[in-house]
Amino acid sequence: MKVAIIMGSDSDWPVLKPAAVTLDEFGIEVEVLVASAHRTPDKVHSFVASARERGVRAIIAGAGAAAHLPGVVASFTTLPVIGVPVNSTSLGGLDALLSIVQMPSGIPVATMAINGAKNAAIFAAQILAAGSPELEAKLDEHRRTMAEEVEKKAANVSFKK
Repeated sequence: MKVAIIMGSDSDWPVLKPAAVTLDEFGIEVEVLVASAHRTPDKVHSFVASARERGVRAIIAGAGAAAHLPGVVASFTTLPVIGVPVNSTSLGGLDALLSIVQMPSGIPVATMAINGAKNAAIFAAQILAAGSPELEAKLDEHRRTMAEEVEKKAANVSFKK
């Protein structure tokens, strides 16, 4: 199982790195590429068009500003594409969010929260888990661990009058 992560600039890496870390924690192989929809469109096309042959089963595409990369990636493949809007402008990432979420009918991009790379990785894992009982079990354990962490934190909060 493999997920690709593509971003338009190396400055997006601090936002997208948590996706790579999370996928690795689930035992999912990761490919990472920096390629611009506007400045290196042939590189984007080549990477995406050959992704399925390389064993990629989902693509996480992060972009800020006009955020065309996730939509361009989706136009080149029928693999699931998960967009991560990156907060890289004075608009706080809302420009990227709207660019990614407002895809035309027929070319969907699942869109995460602004800077939501970790959720993108978990969503990719959920997609892959549809055919993997082992990965499904890891996701179930991840949920149990999160619930236990909440209960531990809740135990530290009290109010006595």
